[in-house]
Amino acid sequence: MPTIFRRPRWALAESMATPECVFANRRAVLAALGLGAIAGPGLLSRPAKAQADEDAASRTASLYPAERNEAYRIERPLTPENVSSAYNNFYEFGSHKQIARAAQALSTHPWDIEIDGLVEKPGTIAFEDLIKRMPLEERLYRHRCVEAWSMTVPWTGFPLSALLAMANPLSSARYVRFETFNDPSVAGGQKQVWYPWPYVEGVTIEEASNDLAFLVTGAYGKPLAKQFGAPLRLALPWKYGFKSIKSIRRISFTEKRPVSFWEEIAASEYGFWANVNPDVPHPRWSQAEEQVLHTGERIPTQLFNGYAEEVASLYSGLENETLFR
Repeated sequence: MPTIFRRPRWALAESMATPECVFANRRAVLAALGLGAIAGPGLLSRPAKAQADEDAASRTASLYPAERNEAYRIERPLTPENVSSAYNNFYEFGSHKQIARAAQALSTHPWDIEIDGLVEKPGTIAFEDLIKRMPLEERLYRHRCVEAWSMTVPWTGFPLSALLAMANPLSSARYVRFETFNDPSVAGGQKQVWYPWPYVEGVTIEEASNDLAFLVTGAYGKPLAKQFGAPLRLALPWKYGFKSIKSIRRISFTEKRPVSFWEEIAASEYGFWANVNPDVPHPRWSQAEEQVLHTGERIPTQLFNGYAEEVASLYSGLENETLFR
């Protein structure tokens, strides 16, 4: 019997994903966004004492570019790399968007990831060993920030479900808890003691098992840049971006629902579920529209960021929960 391939609803012609090279130059794009002040020379230059031989990027570069999974496409042009890599939320390195230079101080080798809690196979695995065990692929995903801006990115990585299969969680595990690094000596933002470091996020086992949940190791056909959350971050395209934890050090399986970083700071504004919904405003601004990062265009926000058909069933029977923020 021939294999029947059923494309997801969001999959359109690849020609709709505009190649990075055809976009306007960096200064013109940033000027259109009113961000010209951050486009100075050398923004992404490495520190004077380069440590390329210690970085995960240099040690895994031969794995890129990975083959694109054609089941995951977008109907919007890709955000140019020189825009998305210069406009980043990464509070470990500061509460502003221009943290790319500071993030280069993070050493990503050695980088061990602890897998613990309610699993049959707890333990610690080096990032390089993990990535070699996983089926790398590229996916085109939307990314929607709770601040009401959006971008589209070609992420490389592997399904979170593949890591679940490796760890083999027990039947009593209901949630997956993620934790990042904690090193104030290189991450200046972690010296701010009013934040609950290290950064923590969590999802349900069902959310983690969904096909869209993706552990990211690269972007734009290369190993992941440090300002994106190298060497390992999470991508949950139907949720607001703050759920996509960066620079993951620990993955725990638990019966108890985790309290995430932003939920602990302001639970009334940043809830556990954080699913994109244009009809539920943030307490301080509307979510009905979003601003495309590289063009400045304002467009309507879609329910679940356009992935409703794929994930809405995860939330049936949860009417008493605040599912959207």
